[in-house]
Amino acid sequence: MDYISLLNESQRAAVLHTEGPAMIIAGAGSGKTRVLTYRIAHLISQQVDPFNILALTFTNKAAKEMRHRIEKVIGNEAKNIWMGTFHSVFSRILRAEADKIGYPKSFTIYDTDDSKTLIRNIVKEMNLDDKLYKPNVVLGRISSAKNKLISVRQYLSDPVIQADDEAAMRPKIGKIYEMYQKRCFAAGAMDFDDLLFNTNVLFKDHPDALNKYQNIFKYVMVDEYQDTNYSQYLITRKLAAQNRNIVVVGDDAQSIYAFRGADIQNILNFERDYPELQVFKLEQNYRSTKNIVHAANSVIKNNQAQLRKDVFTDNEEGPLIEVIKANSDNEEGKLVATTIFEEKMNNHFSYDDFAILYRTNAQSRAMEEALRRMNIKYKIIGGLSFYQRKEIKDLIAYLRLTVNPNDEQALRRVINYPKRGIGETTEQKLFVTANDINHSVWEVVQNATEFLGNRVGTAIENFSIMIRDFARIAENSDAYEVAKHVAKHSGIVDDLYADKTVEGLARYENIQELLNGIKEYVDDPEKDDKSLSAFLQDIALITDADTKADDDGEFVTLMTIHSAKGLEFKNVFIVGMEENLFPSQMMLNSRADLEEERRLFYVAITRAEKKLYLTYATSRYQWGNLRACEKSRFVDEIDSRFLNFKYGDVQGNSMFEKVLQRKSSASNLIPPPPRKQVASNYTAPADFTPSDTSKLAAGMKVEHPKFGFGTVSKMDTQGNSTKAIINFDEVGEKTLLLSFAKLRIHS
Repeated sequence: MDYISLLNESQRAAVLHTEGPAMIIAGAGSGKTRVLTYRIAHLISQQVDPFNILALTFTNKAAKEMRHRIEKVIGNEAKNIWMGTFHSVFSRILRAEADKIGYPKSFTIYDTDDSKTLIRNIVKEMNLDDKLYKPNVVLGRISSAKNKLISVRQYLSDPVIQADDEAAMRPKIGKIYEMYQKRCFAAGAMDFDDLLFNTNVLFKDHPDALNKYQNIFKYVMVDEYQDTNYSQYLITRKLAAQNRNIVVVGDDAQSIYAFRGADIQNILNFERDYPELQVFKLEQNYRSTKNIVHAANSVIKNNQAQLRKDVFTDNEEGPLIEVIKANSDNEEGKLVATTIFEEKMNNHFSYDDFAILYRTNAQSRAMEEALRRMNIKYKIIGGLSFYQRKEIKDLIAYLRLTVNPNDEQALRRVINYPKRGIGETTEQKLFVTANDINHSVWEVVQNATEFLGNRVGTAIENFSIMIRDFARIAENSDAYEVAKHVAKHSGIVDDLYADKTVEGLARYENIQELLNGIKEYVDDPEKDDKSLSAFLQDIALITDADTKADDDGEFVTLMTIHSAKGLEFKNVFIVGMEENLFPSQMMLNSRADLEEERRLFYVAITRAEKKLYLTYATSRYQWGNLRACEKSRFVDEIDSRFLNFKYGDVQGNSMFEKVLQRKSSASNLIPPPPRKQVASNYTAPADFTPSDTSKLAAGMKVEHPKFGFGTVSKMDTQGNSTKAIINFDEVGEKTLLLSFAKLRIHS
């Protein structure tokens, strides 16, 4: 395949450069993936061994797409490239070198929920105020420290860090960090940040290991380099130190993850580490129309901290960017829904060709309501993923225990599920006992009658016998055979099958779907390791960007702008273009923050191929109060030559109602009337006592003193508040704020 002839001059120069450090500045839609793909193919054509190439990406999806493209050019040799996300590649290295840093090779990878649960338990054990020491706040602080390679010892001894925690009225975060790391280590577990932190520890404390991988990785390539944090920067710099064959690809104008620890200075100052650096600029945009490209350029030029480039396109001029003014957020939703329907009908688009992007998740409400009223199907990216559903996490916890019985969070989750007579008090006593005698919890579990007596001890020891039986089967069976056995003999399948409600059936089907997925994993010829341990590592490293919608058919896509990075759509709506919303009020305190918001807007603009709409409202409800809004400064930064201003109309029989009537008559589909509110005749019993709702999850049965019995259909966390959407037997669906709701949990 003559791939060189498929490249433009700038792309060709970047592909043919094989030796020494290089930086490829890739503007939006400039064919970055093609350049990376062909560059790797070209290296192999020049007799570079694929085993000596390391290619790091930020999503498994990107790595998989790139590997398949390379296969088309060079064949099966592409399978030998070390390619994947930072976390997947370095977890592989850590498993190989685990004994050097004191971990088992089968260490567990904790997800965010595992980490928050552990922190919640530590806060409780330390008798701290859980309102001050909220798990997400504490975990964010710990994560930030790890990304900057600040160890527990450094954290506790740094007077500036301690002063910051004191000022925030959380002086014990350092002690929580210390306890958190001890508990993770004892459980043979690492969180996502540990995968990078411990890789740095490995390379720092074991020069032989660093030298080994420097000799393996003679060519290092990093995609989306503007999104790297300090920890990732240091790892790649160390690996490339010997051969200096490092190529980074990225666009400083698309650096939008500072809140995750990404440091734009890594790309802005790359030349300081490599004075002999060669720079290649990919400035031709193949995605968008001229008007969209010019608009994006006119916005980003307002940033001071940037690598200058002149993005251009040979595409058509395209329509002007529509700026739509609405009187309220509800009208904004109606105008967006109306426009989507009109565009689909008039220009023969599919609903898949439309995306609605917003700055915060809360903005989806008005959009969803308007789309539902017009029977326009949509999907929200970033909702509850398959692997976060309760029943899936339950079975996964059993599988994790099978591989690593010291996994504390997995043990807590399933030691009494399905119910086996082990109450919360007994469970707590297990952990206190283990801590008092300085043994692992698993050791206490295996000898529970000795420590806790025969009555509850027998049930706990029977549980340990079951887990050991699962582990024995896992030694000689593939992941599917083990998972099928565990699902059946743990009692999960029987428990879910016994629930004949619609929700119970759905949960049972989800377990079947998980088993189907494991079977698919085992049958995949590209998976060399079919073990349960390998499968668990694979799913632990799935990122939000790797998940796909379960449904078939046409859907309008709704998502935050952060989630949209790397995607493209024919038609894009950027909604909520208002001061204090976008740019966010929290990002107006410094130039660096404001410039990050502007880069976020640049990313949003450049997702569009054909048509772009910017919408804003002059009033919007916030925290229950109606407030006046003004148009975002970012709209004013776009050269007016590329804009066309429109104004909403919701007076009387608005355009929305006209389209709604036309759609209804054309398709004979009339939206159902709003569900009537039914008064409840329920009276709470005298012994009604609210439960702790911190672990409330979808699918649980609950009782409310006013509304009676119901089932939790969805949990919604936004900022510091958590809401439960509950379908009550008598009064229908209600949304309750957990900080005020009085609920008794029955399952």
